[in-house]
Amino acid sequence: MTTIKPSPLQKTLVQATMITLVVTLSGSLLGFVRDLFLARFFGADGGTDAFLVAWTVPETAFAVVVEGGMSLLMIPLFSRAVAEADGGDAGLFLRRVVGATMPRIVVVLVVLAGATFLCAPWLVHLIAPGLADPALAVTCTRLTSITVLTFGLAGYLSAALRANHVFGAPAAIHLAYNIGILTLMGALHGSLGVVSAAAGVALGSFFMVLVQLPSFLRHVGLPRRWRTGAATVSLAAFLPITIYTLVRQAQVFIERFLGSSLAEGTISHLNYAQKVAQIPMLVALLICTVTFPTLARRMAAGEADEARKRLEADLRTTAALILVATAYLVVFAPDIVHVLLEHGEFAAADTAATAGIMRVYALGLLGHVLVTALSRPFYAGEERNWYPAMAMGAGLVVTGVVAAIGVRSSGAYAIAAANGLGISTAAVLLLLGLRDRMVALALPSLGLAGLRLVFAAGGAGGAGWLVSRWLGSWPALAVVLIGGVVVLIVFAGLARLAGVDEATTVVAKLKGRFR
Repeated sequence: MTTIKPSPLQKTLVQATMITLVVTLSGSLLGFVRDLFLARFFGADGGTDAFLVAWTVPETAFAVVVEGGMSLLMIPLFSRAVAEADGGDAGLFLRRVVGATMPRIVVVLVVLAGATFLCAPWLVHLIAPGLADPALAVTCTRLTSITVLTFGLAGYLSAALRANHVFGAPAAIHLAYNIGILTLMGALHGSLGVVSAAAGVALGSFFMVLVQLPSFLRHVGLPRRWRTGAATVSLAAFLPITIYTLVRQAQVFIERFLGSSLAEGTISHLNYAQKVAQIPMLVALLICTVTFPTLARRMAAGEADEARKRLEADLRTTAALILVATAYLVVFAPDIVHVLLEHGEFAAADTAATAGIMRVYALGLLGHVLVTALSRPFYAGEERNWYPAMAMGAGLVVTGVVAAIGVRSSGAYAIAAANGLGISTAAVLLLLGLRDRMVALALPSLGLAGLRLVFAAGGAGGAGWLVSRWLGSWPALAVVLIGGVVVLIVFAGLARLAGVDEATTVVAKLKGRFR
């Protein structure tokens, strides 16, 4: 029997995935702790609502500059520079890009951060006009306005490092960010209240830059000459990406705008539900994060078939991870929320409200992951592409209409359902547009694989429901752990029987790496 050895690129991707997975999950674990402490110290009331309205600024900044512009635009740009090096001094080519792009970007970020600080009262009123304590939200917004600059710098450093196949330091930004939040929130929550969390957001954003600087200086370095007049990339190239990410983030704006008119604590329940439900997304999207530089190089080199295979593999694997997670979250939502959040000021009523919303949110997770995976190829080339922004705009219209109609009768549940419907609409449009414009995806085979995964997830959810009934009187932690194992095993077995090996392949790769 002939043994096929993995290529150096495959080894690099697997190693990068494992490094990114371990470091990012460590940061996510601290994110768990952060949310747990936020619930413990402050519960879910008007004060946490005010902080979460202010948190809209860093959430939007992260989406626009870290996940959006710096990732979708700068990674392909840096990747092309590495390809031009062709085995030579890649750092030299990267430094040329840095010298041509960083000055312009920093100036824009400073201006935007200052404008956010000055316009904080107007922003708070625009985002949540029915907020009970707008003054508190304004204070928190001004503290978090610095993230527009610091997140941009952190995203820029991450893009340069990832394009050079350095993934450890970029993965650590979540770890550094949450350390900053937890430090100030833990030390000052008694004296500053929820303002301590906003100050922690600002501190954590500085840590995101600092944690990457040594690696950036070692692998890339600073240019000897800052070529501010060189037009390696035009700021206009950021426009379609910025519009796309802003429109996507606007789903949160709708959530907080409508939630501010409901009972106090509704915005907090929506936030807690969304944060817990989106935890599995982080693991799934790590795959896209690691493979995007490779995908960008394939597309830039005109290797259409290799790009198609890379993207189809990513779609199948992320879909498998998200569907099994959705089944688990829908069945065990009350126990998960109880274990994670029901401590201190977070009461049983908050658990019930958050768990109900989380079940609805979970149904839209696949749409969120597909949107991220499918939008990236549109930005792998040098030309500007407006199609993702238009697709997200259509999804946003669906979200706004459904939420506005349903909020009066169904409250927060309508907002969560509208989120899922809108993002799923955008995902379908991106899938169709990508097939017609960019990559010749094999839609029939992808659709068949998706149906098989849905079948496996449905069976796993049914098995989890039976286990939850059988363990009804057990402690919540035991129910969560045993239920998770059962759902995962049943899903993997049914996926294998249905002829889809993505779930078991992921497990096998992880086991192989640990060995």
